[in-house]
Amino acid sequence: MNTPPAPQDTRRELQTLLASRLALIVVESREESRVLTLVREASLQVRQGRGWGVFQWTVTEGLQRIDIDMGGPQRTLADPQQLLKHLKATSMPGIYVLLDFHPYLKEPVNVRLLKDIALGYEHVARTVVLMSYEVTLPEELEHLAARLHLTLPSPNERLVIVTRVVREWAAANPSKPIHLEPAVVKSLVENLNGLSASDAERLVRHAIFDHGTLTLSDFPEMLTAKYELLNRGGILSYEPATAKFTDVGGMQKLRHWLSTRKPAFDGTAPELDPPKGVLLLGVQGCGKSLAARAAAGILGVPLVRLDFGALYTKWQGESEKNLRDSLQSAEGLAPCVLWVDEIEKSLAEGGEGDGGVSRRVLGTFLTWLAEQRERIFVVATANDVSSLPPELIRKGRFDEIFFVDLPGRDARAEILAIHAQKRGLTLNPQELTALADRCEGFSGAEIEQAIVAALYSAHAAKQPVTAAMIAREMQATRPLAIVMAEKVAALRAWASGRTVSAD
Repeated sequence: MNTPPAPQDTRRELQTLLASRLALIVVESREESRVLTLVREASLQVRQGRGWGVFQWTVTEGLQRIDIDMGGPQRTLADPQQLLKHLKATSMPGIYVLLDFHPYLKEPVNVRLLKDIALGYEHVARTVVLMSYEVTLPEELEHLAARLHLTLPSPNERLVIVTRVVREWAAANPSKPIHLEPAVVKSLVENLNGLSASDAERLVRHAIFDHGTLTLSDFPEMLTAKYELLNRGGILSYEPATAKFTDVGGMQKLRHWLSTRKPAFDGTAPELDPPKGVLLLGVQGCGKSLAARAAAGILGVPLVRLDFGALYTKWQGESEKNLRDSLQSAEGLAPCVLWVDEIEKSLAEGGEGDGGVSRRVLGTFLTWLAEQRERIFVVATANDVSSLPPELIRKGRFDEIFFVDLPGRDARAEILAIHAQKRGLTLNPQELTALADRCEGFSGAEIEQAIVAALYSAHAAKQPVTAAMIAREMQATRPLAIVMAEKVAALRAWASGRTVSAD
């Protein structure tokens, strides 16, 4: 299988690193063949007159020259320590790509040998490229190394991938010619954004070879498959079914705010800055999560949920890396709405026992929030303002902070109608008005639960649900606004003058 050429900026960066006589380069990637192709291409530009060879090492095969054919690998050099001793002793300049060498960086002897090789560059020009999905360098080597970030395929490269796979299908199935409409090809190239070259090819191959053709109706299935490829860590949840604001009672101001910013987000108003996101602060059960889903519905993009709790591990630096990888995956799904539910529980200061992990994760998230340029609209929800880090709620982090309060009378009637209709119940305007008056102080979740409880009671009594049954369930309910009156009052007091009402 031919590997697409690396983007010009990545190749140029590697050429600069090699020309700068750098002895140690780290590449974190799953695409071995693409990295090896990149190294061979870059070496051709900078090694002229220097006698460099390009070598590949694996623990299973040993060392082998890959820029020219010199026979099979040197299996006697499969042992990591023997390999490094050979590199230290050799008088032949070269570029040595060590694949999956990261487990052996924990051995002090190997660290010292790599350091000796790097420090001896002036005598013999040897550049060691450490390539693996994840490489953690010991501190002794960090100052001697540079990291090369492999950029994702450009639109032109993705088009090359699609074209090649279509030709392969045509060659394998001469009696079943395939023809893709220009609109389908354009959408396909766009949907492959964010995937590595190998993942993009795998997705296209699966789609075309499975069906023998490709239409716009196949794209929802492809998007799900793309999410599965990007979400190897299990921290993101792709939600293909978004909501509509007709499913949300109240929140008229939030609805209007999102609608007016949709042209800036979808690109139909390029003169406007695209919105970055909102923080929804409010009382539990008042529809913040449903509003996040509805935001994706208004903007017409998928909803991706980020589980901050799943980020944390006991390993130093791993939590921040998990977050960076997840945010990069979200960028691959752009345009989308990124939903961070109950953000205060994951970004609150963790104290001394936390080891500063929460602060570092918060810093990583805030940096990304300020610098990311993809079409990603962030919706963060929170219930407890006292746990929110001040850095998160200062002006500029989010476009706006909305306060989602307990629903007013009209909103309660709207919520009642929505949940009754979902369950096939009919309530006339007079009954809706009376029930809305009776459930003052209820959250949307508590109103829904009263209807659900009435359904149970009606089923047990073997009779249809009536407004009186729903009213009795409301009468028996002690809403959160009463049970936690002090906390609700404190939240409202804080939000007054600091936030915009969602309704």
